[in-house]
Amino acid sequence: MPMIDATIPEGALSSEAENRLLKELTDILIRQEGFDPANQVAQSVSIVLLHRPAAVFVGGERSASPRYRIVPTVPEGQYTDASRKALVKEVTDAVVRADGGKYEDVAPRVWVFPTEIPDGQWGSRGVIRRVPEIQAFIAGENQRKIGEARLARRRRAKAIELLEGALDAARRSVEADAARDSSAAPPNADWC
Repeated sequence: MPMIDATIPEGALSSEAENRLLKELTDILIRQEGFDPANQVAQSVSIVLLHRPAAVFVGGERSASPRYRIVPTVPEGQYTDASRKALVKEVTDAVVRADGGKYEDVAPRVWVFPTEIPDGQWGSRGVIRRVPEIQAFIAGENQRKIGEARLARRRRAKAIELLEGALDAARRSVEADAARDSSAAPPNADWC
């Protein structure tokens, strides 16, 4: 059930190029979620919201070139580090093609922010939809376990990130304490 917020300034692309781009973004996101873009259920629940900024400013000045912001949003567990990297690259490539400019000129004006909504916070049709339920809805009931596994994998990765951050902070604290202690010692060690 991907949702894409695409911010594209009015007139940045021809209507044909924009339509192709929005369809391509949908297919990219479906594929990066692990589904076949030909899956009609996946297509039917893939939404693109097109945003038109009144203006885009860079450094306080109106930008002479269009800037693109793409925010693909999926339920928790759909992305891995590899799929996020691939998604950012594929989306950037698609925007460059739609823009028609050179990669080195257009890519610096493209921002992609893959976003996951925590399980239990994806609401649709008036109810909360959990990851295993979404997986079963799109790919079939026999695929519910894949949703469970994706969610468990993501939660393990989050736990490791949290633990690594805590360990890093503890190490820095110990090093700072040791540096402070060594600088507080008198220059003559024979003082005792």
